[in-house]
Amino acid sequence: MNVRRPRRLISTVALAGASVLALGTLSACGTSSAADNGKLDVAASFYPMQFLAEQIGGKHVNVDNLTKPGVEPHDLELSPKQTAQLGENNVVLYLKGIQPAVDKAIDQSGVKTVVDAATLTKMEVHGTSSGHSHDHGDEHAEEDGHDHESEAGTDPHIWLDPVKYAEVAKGVGKALEKADPDHSADYKKNTEALVKKLDGLNTEFKDGLKNVTSKTFITTHSAFGYLAERYGLDQEGISGIDPESEPSPARIKELQETAKEDNVSTVFFETLASDKTAKTLAQDTGLKTDVLDPLEGITDKSKGADYIEVMQSNLAALQKALGAK
Repeated sequence: MNVRRPRRLISTVALAGASVLALGTLSACGTSSAADNGKLDVAASFYPMQFLAEQIGGKHVNVDNLTKPGVEPHDLELSPKQTAQLGENNVVLYLKGIQPAVDKAIDQSGVKTVVDAATLTKMEVHGTSSGHSHDHGDEHAEEDGHDHESEAGTDPHIWLDPVKYAEVAKGVGKALEKADPDHSADYKKNTEALVKKLDGLNTEFKDGLKNVTSKTFITTHSAFGYLAERYGLDQEGISGIDPESEPSPARIKELQETAKEDNVSTVFFETLASDKTAKTLAQDTGLKTDVLDPLEGITDKSKGADYIEVMQSNLAALQKALGAK
């Protein structure tokens, strides 16, 4: 399946070594100073970056999310005024490749301290199908004649894996320590507390998905490749990495066959993207529907008030759909 807008995909694979790379993303121009009110002004590109900034920055930061609630992050556009205002921040935290408008605005803004989350963990390649195995023996998607990985490119959805998200958190913490050394002890303490929460979340997923009837789940777009790989599941995305790409008739037929062969019970849809195709597929195959939230934004429709709560709701949905024992 072809993804219509490959420019959204991250084009390079980041290397490991979060702490070193975190500092490497900082400008050589020097340390940023705090705003007039004594706090750092931090611009976050979308919700997963906002959550990190707020949790780690605590009382020492003012955080502005460039992507307002209800806006699909991939589709964000910034006005010249917003681009100019971006340059007034002390720190910008973003994920290069997922929001082209943000990437362009950062290049034009002149912000001195820029933290790219894509450099803080190892990026991987996932496509419409990812995971460890199918019941019908396909360990990798390309073995069945569909090289989904090369079609989709590098997967930016690192925040849906608590382990990788914790690696990013550590890098963000070090970046804030350097940007505002007067409060470095608090940033370090807050980072450790957040990493502990994410470690606990990882344990919840690992234990909660240890014994399941089926390992395969179908979802609107291929946002859960890292999660599937981490917990030994197989994601089958109706569309690719890009939530707006339309599945081909061949892909729909393939999913119908997969649902039967892998004992799939549920087709998942999400809150910020259209649910039409997911619900049609479910109706045609006699499957249930439920929400699996890629956490690209928090709205009043979200099943939780923050990242941790929504991820726990995702876990409960997966346990129900996969027949967890």
